[in-house]
Amino acid sequence: MASDVVSSTYRPIDALRSMLPEDLDPDATVEWAIPYQPNCKRAMEDRASYACVANRSKCQDSLIGGYFCVCKWGGNPYVHGECQKYQPPPPPPPPPAPPAVYGSIQPRKDCPMSCGNVSIPFPFGTEVGCFANEHLFLACSPPLPGTVIQVLELTSRLVVTDISIEDGILRVHEESEASDILSGSDSLYALSGKWGVVKWVVNKMTCKQAKLNVNNDICFSSHSDCVDVTNDGTLQHLGYRCKCSSGFEGNPYIKDGCTDINECLQPDKYTCNGICHNKLGSYTCTSTVILGVTIGLSSGGGIIFLAAIVVILTRRWNRVIQKRLRKRYFRKNKGILLEQLISSDKSVSDGTKIFSLEELEKATNSFDQARVVGRGGHGTVYKGILTDQRVVAIKKSTLSVISEIDEFINEVSILSQINHRNVVKLHGCCLESEVPLLVYEFISNGTLYDLLHRTSEQNGSSLSLPLSWEERLRISIEIAGALTYLHSAASVLILHRDIKSMNVLLNDSYTAKVSDFGASRLIPIDQTHLVTAVQGTFGYLDPEYYYTGQLNEKSDVYSFGVILVELLTRRKPIIQNEHGEKQNLSNYFLWAMRERPLEETVDAQIQGDGRDEGVLSMARLAEECLSLTREERPTMKDVEMRLQLLTGRRVASRARQDEEAQHAEDDEHGGVVPVVGQHGSRQLSQEQEFVSSQRAPR
Repeated sequence: MASDVVSSTYRPIDALRSMLPEDLDPDATVEWAIPYQPNCKRAMEDRASYACVANRSKCQDSLIGGYFCVCKWGGNPYVHGECQKYQPPPPPPPPPAPPAVYGSIQPRKDCPMSCGNVSIPFPFGTEVGCFANEHLFLACSPPLPGTVIQVLELTSRLVVTDISIEDGILRVHEESEASDILSGSDSLYALSGKWGVVKWVVNKMTCKQAKLNVNNDICFSSHSDCVDVTNDGTLQHLGYRCKCSSGFEGNPYIKDGCTDINECLQPDKYTCNGICHNKLGSYTCTSTVILGVTIGLSSGGGIIFLAAIVVILTRRWNRVIQKRLRKRYFRKNKGILLEQLISSDKSVSDGTKIFSLEELEKATNSFDQARVVGRGGHGTVYKGILTDQRVVAIKKSTLSVISEIDEFINEVSILSQINHRNVVKLHGCCLESEVPLLVYEFISNGTLYDLLHRTSEQNGSSLSLPLSWEERLRISIEIAGALTYLHSAASVLILHRDIKSMNVLLNDSYTAKVSDFGASRLIPIDQTHLVTAVQGTFGYLDPEYYYTGQLNEKSDVYSFGVILVELLTRRKPIIQNEHGEKQNLSNYFLWAMRERPLEETVDAQIQGDGRDEGVLSMARLAEECLSLTREERPTMKDVEMRLQLLTGRRVASRARQDEEAQHAEDDEHGGVVPVVGQHGSRQLSQEQEFVSSQRAPR
């Protein structure tokens, strides 16, 4: 019972009630947590007072400190035996008789083909009549409370993120602690050596056994083959699966699912030094030099003539192939759409150019590795010199999947509409290669993240340069100015959606340039927010956006608040706290501002010498930006103005000291004593500070 855990003298509700103001709005909501331990890990160490007592209950750290308990599928996690167990839909009823024949199973015509953003190919399915065997049933769960995204579940703990028919694997994400549900000897799944990848089979038989009884063979399509599957670790036989035969592609589990590959349309993958002819399951090449050989050999210089003909025809053929290939890539990379965008918008066409692949190959010496200036999860950046002697950065993606191409088109369309000194300038793009290429202005001094957190690979020592308070304030103002422009000054409302110090570049004079608009979104004037799949970087991600999927400009404000904290503390967005646990820098900073003196929280390099008032003001502004409630966060325009005020505060502080000295002298003769604020200096209104900042030298 609950009384076993929480005694009459140990009541969190009494502590909460004592902290609430008497005039609290009756319709207000209050976020609560169990405060007697800082997090789940510490709470579970003291089992006597641990509150999550129900079976299958889970503990979650609270954003406001402490922890709370949840039941995933309903029930009360604070009472013994209250959490409900996940009940998957019942398996399909058996046919009347005879037993089901695997070789004749085919999906219904109206079977769901996806769940959330995951495609569901047969033999998998989410409804009766849509899967080939009971263990190939997957549950498409409804959106969790506060979210809009459905998830595809293998078990109550494993979420399926991708299904590969060709490779026979599922990519999964484990929601909680590891389960032994896949490790039994009768399991038809086996965890691969690579975490997050699961092998699957359609039947526990061997291919030889399946072929002896055609009624058990589920390789239904013509031109399909059976493949025996073993466990990578133990080489134990798991069963069999199907694949399309060589020269065919598609789904071998459905009728006519394997179709012929036209190798002649993929010259980059299937080499042919001649005229290509597609055949069922293969292709052939016919040489074009036979006539030339006959004529050449009839003359005295046959060998020389033959060699010349081969060279000429080979070069001509290669040029034709390359031209066709580049046209194909141009269409695949949505070049026609981009051409229409540029031709329809004069402001875009003036600043954006579609480069040829030949131009960029010449600019980078055929993408020489010596020209590489950066590598990331999505691509490689090369330094290039155009024919007009402009130095540029050329971003080459590593993947050519549709989602990456969509992000590329999105980034081009957004950057083409932006003209701001603190946003990286887009010169143009190239669509004639397998993956699209973006051409930016070249930024020479790396990222703000490198400047703040760079360390030596040899010994882990800091290589970061001294960074004065004035430089940090200037950089923060430049980033805020760029975001203010995106939110209010551009022709449309642009949400960056991935603001972080790694996406802030620094040029020769260390001027900040906001970059990487692949995840950005445009919001129509008549809308206040967008509902999107959550995307961003942990440590910078707006908690309210994470839980609701609703994106608006206050999400960028939260991420900018994390950058302010990085500038103030010179600490990374994910840190290790005093207990050796990983923690968001934002959560640590909010706690430190309440519990510790300011000088113990911020970087020692920016303390003293009249800077404390400005540092405190920036810290208070960062607190507001990191508010868990969006309505309490300021707009970027307000943030930029308040940072601008700080540029004149130091000069104004000296003037106030002289003024206070004069007032003290007047007081000795009956003058009025000035009011002194909390931090030892006379408090000025925002209007007065703004006037002071205008008089201060820049």
